[in-house]
Amino acid sequence: MNKSDKIYIAGHRGMVGSSILRKLKADGFTNFVLKTSAELNLSNQQDVNDFFAIEKPAYVFLKEEYLLTNTLEYSNEPYAIAKIAGIKLCEAYRNQFNCNFISAMPTNLYGPNDNYDLINSHVLPALIRKFHTAKINGDTTVELWGTGSPMREFLHVDDLAEACIFLMQNYNEEQFVNIGTGTDITIKDLALLIKKIVGFSGELTFDLSKPDGTPKKLLDVTKINQLGWRHKIALEEGIKKVYEEVKQFDFQTSLR
Repeated sequence: MNKSDKIYIAGHRGMVGSSILRKLKADGFTNFVLKTSAELNLSNQQDVNDFFAIEKPAYVFLKEEYLLTNTLEYSNEPYAIAKIAGIKLCEAYRNQFNCNFISAMPTNLYGPNDNYDLINSHVLPALIRKFHTAKINGDTTVELWGTGSPMREFLHVDDLAEACIFLMQNYNEEQFVNIGTGTDITIKDLALLIKKIVGFSGELTFDLSKPDGTPKKLLDVTKINQLGWRHKIALEEGIKKVYEEVKQFDFQTSLR
């Protein structure tokens, strides 16, 4: 990749896209074509075809999230099928038309521009909001769903951005590449870590009537490690950084 090459980043205002954009700018890249969803509807094939015909970017970043490796977990089945279809489409275009497409598979992400909505956010930002709100309100307990025993892996989005750029510059094969830390933590231990970082002095309670979900989700990151990339941001360091960024805001009005 040359510093002046035209680069298109889909979703440049979202968590992943904005991190990739920050990293590329920090590395000296200058020629970006950026479109909001109002300016380019990526679900309209003709709009996308017209965009690429006019702009002709040299490099494109799109993210993929999960891959079918066994029976699909029921609650995630529609989401997973959509992601798998995208991966297989990239593979088919590469095989049939020699398109230089690669797929990167990140684990659970957190970081700047995350979603802190208690209804539809992921577990880590939801816990940050819960503990922060409980601290501000002087609550004595914070409730978690299930037993707290499921294991999850978490990657800071800035590490993902660095990995995507690394793959763009160093990888050119059909096979997808997992991006993660290779380590996981129980939801209970994650909650205790966030509790410590936020400074909440109350207790944890568990609603055992709620489901735990999949017992363990951990990526094998041997392939990308062997290529020469490893994550840099430790989980505690990353959560501290995120909390410093968001604790000044009103979660009701200032964050998604």
